Amino acid sequence: QVQLVESGGGWVQPGGSLRLSCQASGSMARITSLGWYRQTPGEEREMVAILVGGGSTLYADPVKGRFTISRDSARNTLYLQMNSLKPEDTAVYYCSAAQYIGNDLLDVWGQGTQVTVSS
Repeated sequence: QVQLVESGGGWVQPGGSLRLSCQASGSMARITSLGWYRQTPGEEREMVAILVGGGSTLYADPVKGRFTISRDSARNTLYLQMNSLKPEDTAVYYCSAAQYIGNDLLDVWGQGTQVTVSS
């Protein structure tokens, strides 16, 4: 099973940029998609961006045109480049992998990294 560790969160002023990283280790076999999600207190976790096999990407409407998901396979690292950040982007950001373990498709999560956008 893959293990995921996020980094790169922090505080940034509105309009600024951050790049989140997700370092993967362990077994990368049978991973069908990788993605970034975010969650604020009292709210459900929501999808931000997904990268599926073949390189197709999917973005949530609020981040389209501002965020970019990418992968460096040689470094086993997933990235989320976030530009033109807004206060409403403040959340804990989680990296996730959908991976088959046996016949079961499991969602594997990292521990999360806090992003705070404020002046």
